[in-house]
Amino acid sequence: MKNKTLLSVAIGALFAASGAQAAISSYELIAVGSLTGTSDLSGLSGNLESGVAKNVLGGMGSGLAYAGGNTFLAAPDRGPNATPYNSAVEDTTTYIPRFQTVSMNLAATPSGSYAYSLTPTLQATTLLYSPTALTYGTGGTPSENTTGKYYFTGRSDAFDAAQNSLYSGNGRFDPEGIRTSNDGSKVYISDEYGTYLYEFNRATGERTRAFALPGNLAVAKQGPTTASEGSPTNTSGRVGNKGMEGLAITPDGKTLVGIVQAPALQDVPTKNVRIVSVDIASGATKEFAYTLTTGSGVSEILAINDHEFLVDERDGKGLGDGTSASVKQIFKIDLANAEDVTSLSGSALTSKAVSKTLFLDVKAKMVAKGITATNVPAKMEAMAWGADITDNGELFHTLWMANDNDFLPNVAGQNNFYVFAVKASDLTSFQAQPVPLPAAAFLMAPALAGLTRLRRRKA
Repeated sequence: MKNKTLLSVAIGALFAASGAQAAISSYELIAVGSLTGTSDLSGLSGNLESGVAKNVLGGMGSGLAYAGGNTFLAAPDRGPNATPYNSAVEDTTTYIPRFQTVSMNLAATPSGSYAYSLTPTLQATTLLYSPTALTYGTGGTPSENTTGKYYFTGRSDAFDAAQNSLYSGNGRFDPEGIRTSNDGSKVYISDEYGTYLYEFNRATGERTRAFALPGNLAVAKQGPTTASEGSPTNTSGRVGNKGMEGLAITPDGKTLVGIVQAPALQDVPTKNVRIVSVDIASGATKEFAYTLTTGSGVSEILAINDHEFLVDERDGKGLGDGTSASVKQIFKIDLANAEDVTSLSGSALTSKAVSKTLFLDVKAKMVAKGITATNVPAKMEAMAWGADITDNGELFHTLWMANDNDFLPNVAGQNNFYVFAVKASDLTSFQAQPVPLPAAAFLMAPALAGLTRLRRRKA
């Protein structure tokens, strides 16, 4: 039904503002909010091998997805590994991969550095598991496993050495990108270990599908450390710990588009990274080339419509790295006429790379708001569109970003969420992904909370 298809736009139209501040400008950083606390809502007890609590809250900016109303899903990565205990597995643990459901209260503020205030609230934690048995390393089996519920793990040695890294029976999983299906019932998550691209039941966290990705993304010989999977052990496939970092879904809900963080082994020393599109119905894939500008890698990809996308390109500098941030930029690309490069490698990708234009200099906009370069998070990794707002009679799309703080709030800052306003008239090709209000009881409360009306009048 047409009205249902456009429901997300209708929800966004409810977000207006009140107060007497000056009008916001396009591409302005309008709000920053932090989700504090030390524990999530997983219900897990006890500690991981490193001594860190199993229910530790953190790393929520690896992936971010809009789920309608004022509800977002935030994906931590493979878990905390900053506490030394076993270098043979790079200090990774049996942290169970999960996603967090967060409500975001965005409200107009009458004064202050930002035009809006943002209050994130954790609503639920969903653990991810397979209904069939998985392969775990020595000592890497989650103690929470039961028959028919085999949890994924952050442990780097949880793989079958007889298989290549795309084997879906591996227990190891390092979530980096997350998106929802248009009906709100499914969650798609991309990963760095495989790379993997899995579909999960949003209500239960059960894996319901594993997509078959191109073989040129796999390393033939898996290893528990980044070095053990690199050259000369492998000469083709994703670089260790730099797999499918970002994930988009087209507004029609038919295509997933993932992006690899860094050049694959067969593409080094070029600066070309691979974009992979997956037709959800058939599983058919294509690959496209993207050439890095000044960033050391890519963290996210986000659909504008069915062929245009935003790509988050960054360096690793800033808060959490002990340095000053330099490159945090978002580029706009168009895959409409891009050539499939699945059969190509190395420098052959360069001439086939998609064209790109700078869309938003994130670091510059943050510095303009008084955030020093040393306090710009090193890992600005997640992007999502949120509900539209109306400010002083002008319609804006909201672009949300989040940082991966590596579970180290005292080093890399809190779990922060950043909201940028993009004037609708500056992005006329934008098409909202319809995310209808789901009927399921477990989603009704946070979704309905997003219907709060905010009215902001002209000064």
